[in-house]
Amino acid sequence: MMTVRDERFPSSSPTAMQADAAVRFCDTTLRDGEQAPGVAFTAVEKLAIAAALDAIGVHQIEAGIPAMGVSERDVLREILATDPRAEIVGWCRADHRDVEAAAACGLMTAHLTIPVSDLHLKSKLEKDRAWARLRVRDCVKDATDRGLRVSVGMEDASRADDSFVIDLAGELRELGVTRLRWADTVGLLDPVSAYDRLGRLVRAVPGPWEIHAHDDFGLATANTIAAVQAGFTWVSTTVLGLGERAGNAPIEEVAMALRHLLKLPVDLDTTSFRTLAQLVSRAAGRPLPAGKAVVGESVFAHESGIHVHGILRHPATYEPFDPAEVGGRRRLTVGKHSGRAGVRHALEQCGITAAEEELEPLVEQVRLAATQYKRGLQGRDFQELLGRVDMPAPRAGVQTREEPV
Repeated sequence: MMTVRDERFPSSSPTAMQADAAVRFCDTTLRDGEQAPGVAFTAVEKLAIAAALDAIGVHQIEAGIPAMGVSERDVLREILATDPRAEIVGWCRADHRDVEAAAACGLMTAHLTIPVSDLHLKSKLEKDRAWARLRVRDCVKDATDRGLRVSVGMEDASRADDSFVIDLAGELRELGVTRLRWADTVGLLDPVSAYDRLGRLVRAVPGPWEIHAHDDFGLATANTIAAVQAGFTWVSTTVLGLGERAGNAPIEEVAMALRHLLKLPVDLDTTSFRTLAQLVSRAAGRPLPAGKAVVGESVFAHESGIHVHGILRHPATYEPFDPAEVGGRRRLTVGKHSGRAGVRHALEQCGITAAEEELEPLVEQVRLAATQYKRGLQGRDFQELLGRVDMPAPRAGVQTREEPV
């Protein structure tokens, strides 16, 4: 048996992620994402999403559940046939039938999941820790005997006894398991305690650990970042956080937080994030919220006077990163909270130069119109408003725009 370091409950700080090491992404949009209520991807959609994830450089794609049946295995074979750069993995219960199904569709990698909390073992399966230990060990051996690379997920680890998790993790490392996934299955972890708790795991059982966080309390991204700070080197994500109940940690949020908050290298093509988000949104039949962090239509839109004034002087005053970094674009809109700087900019976009004394009454008219429309003014709205007030004529050759100004 592997010797486990006796560092389960030290007071010293955890080993931090190396500043020059890129965190690796296992995206589970095609598995956990599709388990969101009412979401069902077609084979064509699964192939398109897999191709898009591969194109942005995701390291591993959890592409489905082989034991679900013939059609699921057929799609997995089709994804494998595209010869992706990403490693394609099938999600399996710790069950010999699942292992056999994974091997049957040509996968080289299988992820086996076993409950580790007493709540799940007793209430769901009427089993105990000894059963879980034996079951997962047997299935790991079965999978490795078939030539599969194996990672193991510890379901409901956040409500499990850490001593049991550490002992089991040590045994699994000895059996050749490539990576251990620590699952916060119902999102009960908090990022403050996560840093110390997960750091103890990394020190006790060195090697690759992956965090799989759920968003029941809106903390999936924060907990994922805390896990990386604690020494986890893999993150489990989905596009837009799509997943069971409140969802998972969104790949776009995690990647940008790692890059800009932790200053870690992220070797993904983040410029494709908005396109990827739109693809998954359509396939899932779920609208992409305008205010969705990183990829929403409105996250780089500015209306309020003080914000627009700052943005026009220096974009970094009200933007944490360049919109182009995620495939977005900056928009300055005219609406109820616009000030003189924003209206002046809109006039300049229309080819109009206005005197300072002409701006204040126009700002008031803009605010009244936006309140009436219950939205920002579109290009034609603004042009019509200018036609009702005494403003200088636009310069020749300036086109009227239909988008927000």
